Amino acid sequence: MKIKDVNRVPKHITTIGGQALIEGILMRGPEDVAIAVRKGKDEIVLKKEKLNTLGMKYKFFRLPFIRGIVGLIESMIFGIQALMYSAEIFDESFEEEEEKEGFLDRVFKDKREDVEIALTLLISLVLTIVLFILIPSLITNVFKNSIQSPFLMNLVEGLIRIGIFLIYVVSISKMEDVGRVFEYHGAEHKTIHCYENGEELTVENVKKYPTLHPRCGTSFLFMVMIVSIFVLSFFGWPNPLKRVLIRILMLPEVAGISYEINRLIGKSNSKLAYYISYPGLILQKIATTKEPDEGQIEVAIEALKAVLTENREDDLWT
Repeated sequence: MKIKDVNRVPKHITTIGGQALIEGILMRGPEDVAIAVRKGKDEIVLKKEKLNTLGMKYKFFRLPFIRGIVGLIESMIFGIQALMYSAEIFDESFEEEEEKEGFLDRVFKDKREDVEIALTLLISLVLTIVLFILIPSLITNVFKNSIQSPFLMNLVEGLIRIGIFLIYVVSISKMEDVGRVFEYHGAEHKTIHCYENGEELTVENVKKYPTLHPRCGTSFLFMVMIVSIFVLSFFGWPNPLKRVLIRILMLPEVAGISYEINRLIGKSNSKLAYYISYPGLILQKIATTKEPDEGQIEVAIEALKAVLTENREDDLWT
């Protein structure tokens, strides 16, 4: 299937989304979140929990722009928890390691998992600031005497940021373990395609669909980078310290705007929607998704089935 065909609107556009894990997949539906992990050749471990998000509890967190920021943070937390869980299931020596009390066990005891999640989020935030804010800003500053327009400076910075992102993603895709995760990413997309086109969720049906999906998180990241160019241009090109602080403070706002744009184009079949999603599809093709095997597809099917509701309209993209 060509990239242009991937962007065609299916029979049922779902809000169900997933994340590839270590030998597994997380699927998030309208009411539940499920994690399916391959344990050995013949066993799939399934964990299912009821969703209890801030948006489900309070109307304020469902407001436009706010929901994107909150959803991003919650998705990161869900994702880290799921990765930790899948790593435990996959690690054959986990039970032996569990008997050894580590530093975090001794200091934080039953709060160990919360501390690990907080540390992971902190490290991710620091890496994001260094790689995608500090370095692009410092490189672009070299051109400040030859480029007078704040918009052009922010455009150059944005292009450098996208370049760093592409180099990073393509580089890690060459790693064997990461490549395996990207195969599960492909299985997730193929399975959602099958569901959205109204076919029974079987391995044979899922296999014929593409690994690329226009409503993938990869497209969202590209949208964040594009939106940031326009939003940050309003602040000119101040000194380095102010630039870094502004970019950190505006990151939630940029994410919220990007989320709303993605919601609008997600169900559109217009040429504009196609062109906007195209860079994300290209990156999926060259790096972040790979063709899965039948065992990986089985895992994706189990995860997706676990979050489906009796009323198919509950997960409809609106």
